[in-house]
Amino acid sequence: MKIKPVLFVSLCFLWSINILGQSKEPGFKIVGYYSINAAMSDVDKSTLKKLTHVNLWFLNPDSLGNFVRDLSGLTPFIEAAHRRDVKVLFSIGGGSKQPQYHWLLKDENRPTLIRNLVSEVIKYNIDGIDVDLEGSDIDTYYEPFVVELATALRAHHKLITAAIAIYYKDQFTDRALAQYDFVNVMSYDRTGPWRPDKPGPHATYEHAVEDLEYFGTERKIPKDKMTLGVPFYGYGYGPALSSEAISMSYGKIVESFPGSEFVDQWTMPDGKIIYYNGLPTIKRKTLLAKDKASGVMIWQVLGDAPKSKSLLKAIHREASK
Repeated sequence: MKIKPVLFVSLCFLWSINILGQSKEPGFKIVGYYSINAAMSDVDKSTLKKLTHVNLWFLNPDSLGNFVRDLSGLTPFIEAAHRRDVKVLFSIGGGSKQPQYHWLLKDENRPTLIRNLVSEVIKYNIDGIDVDLEGSDIDTYYEPFVVELATALRAHHKLITAAIAIYYKDQFTDRALAQYDFVNVMSYDRTGPWRPDKPGPHATYEHAVEDLEYFGTERKIPKDKMTLGVPFYGYGYGPALSSEAISMSYGKIVESFPGSEFVDQWTMPDGKIIYYNGLPTIKRKTLLAKDKASGVMIWQVLGDAPKSKSLLKAIHREASK
């Protein structure tokens, strides 16, 4: 079969556009946590085009398991994401305690909660649920909850993911972990303002290696079902242990201290030392994620800096190589 010259040129042109337009390694995920309030107020297209998944934080029920907030303002954001083939999930739970789940996940209440969650997903054309129950919110009902939620979501061809961490590793059963399409390993917060007696870095490269080794080797989660979580923020500690510790977004850090994007800690004028991930470490972690996982997760994308100092841009560029 001969291809006409004009058709051949056109096909070559389209092929070149396709190759040049590929923004990430095939199958490499870039998951960004994004606040519901921000998503309802604006659509940041420049950020969306660098992500594969957005986890909207946080959708939590009231004490009866109902979701009463009107989220119709999310429609422009969701539609813009879908035009770029970006999946959008509701994330439930969060780092703050959500005691209502202890009651809602019990056998007699769980079906109603799951039904209401799936209803929210369908109502707003969302692509799935991210389960970010942490610490004491993970109890004996966690496993049956994720098993039944996974079944309900997959009946509608929806995703189920989770945020997990090594510091409450023993609370996850193997059966619960097996339910997820993929998990986001939160490789940060080894210390923080809640531990002023333990100042220092909370998210080193070595922590990332250790976390992926544990979940990949000991818990046998396949690399294509893991992403490596990275922080877009830092924690600062005073010269005295009695000093109040602080948190600050990466964007604010590099705006305040020129040159701080190239290192992982900075001594501020008041003597506090702030620890975070600068550009070199984020690039190394992205390469690690390409080798030992299948993506990067970001808490949270609105903590980034613009232009050449952007961590998201650095992740996107490394993932494209």
